[in-house]
Amino acid sequence: MQSFSMALKSIAGNRMRSFLTMLGIIIGVLAIVVLVAIAQGSSDYVTGSIESLGTNMFSVMVRPRRENPLTLSKLDDLAAEPSIARVAPTLSSSGTLKAGLTQYEDGSLLATTPAYPEIRGWTLRSGRFLTQPDIDNRSFVAVLGQEAATELFGTLNAIGQSFSYQGYSFTVVGVLDEIGTSLLGSGDNVVVIPFTLGERILKSPGISNFYVSAQDPDHVTEAEQSIKDFLDRQFSGGAAGDSSAYNVYNQASVLDTLQQATGTLTMMLAGIAAIALLVGGIGIMNIMLVSVSERTREIGIRKAIGATRGRILSQFLIEALVLSVIGGLIGLLLSAVILYVLEPLLSISLSVSPQVALIAVGFSVFIGVVFGLYPASKASKLRPIEALRHE
Repeated sequence: MQSFSMALKSIAGNRMRSFLTMLGIIIGVLAIVVLVAIAQGSSDYVTGSIESLGTNMFSVMVRPRRENPLTLSKLDDLAAEPSIARVAPTLSSSGTLKAGLTQYEDGSLLATTPAYPEIRGWTLRSGRFLTQPDIDNRSFVAVLGQEAATELFGTLNAIGQSFSYQGYSFTVVGVLDEIGTSLLGSGDNVVVIPFTLGERILKSPGISNFYVSAQDPDHVTEAEQSIKDFLDRQFSGGAAGDSSAYNVYNQASVLDTLQQATGTLTMMLAGIAAIALLVGGIGIMNIMLVSVSERTREIGIRKAIGATRGRILSQFLIEALVLSVIGGLIGLLLSAVILYVLEPLLSISLSVSPQVALIAVGFSVFIGVVFGLYPASKASKLRPIEALRHE
């Protein structure tokens, strides 16, 4: 306690020098906590977006073919597989929608089948979704996202209203619940129409993209193999698993790969930030050596009246430790303030992880001990006679 009290008095007696010494530790802790928090926050945001799509969902891209294209009837064969729950093709476009004098240019046209909302987990606010008769008859009906309904008609009660796209008139039969934004874009500006009608309007026959959901997470591997076997049969003459003919994206695999990549990135950022702590440790060593030199006569007096080598060692070691601990705590406090300010700007959840905070402060303590050990040892080895003669 006496050494601790002396350390505080020494730091208070040289405030500016002590602050500049702690600055390296403050910046190091600040860099570690803030960079790791941003990396983790970004990772959690992207992971949440992928998980919201469903980890038992597959996205399939097929190379377009003029001869023997992939059709809805052929996808029915895939949907009949035991491990497959649902299959839905998609065809996307954009353009200007008109409702009276109102024009909506941010709409995303999506042509699909009735299975699509169940694969994506979409629900209805009002009305109905597409039905099989809509697909069979190429009905001019549409289901709107909430943003599209509000922009076109000024209300979410848009059932029975009409709008036009490329000269074709559509009747609104349903309005979706709020979907939000994911990796696939906003779901609230979507305008869903029957897939068969989309093929005709957009002049894009055949299926080049479709989504598949497995029966449950336990059948994901089996479902993926069923998809590949089905596509291999469709592409006659193609080698099994020919990646040039199609691509199958497993959401669970994407999630695992992403988590590994972000984990590596987080460790890299923490390692880079830790360099600042090492620089701060060198600053502590430098200033402690200066302090030993300035207080050589004091050390000689203390030894002359009976201070042991261990007492002198602990005095300077504790002083270095107090510098690093105070710097670490200030860095931690500033990190919390900076993350609080950055959170609304970056639109991601940012917080000081207890584990990261503990590691950062613990590392700063370790730096203080390691870099304070040599100056403290040097002070403890001074001979009393030589120290007393020092000017």
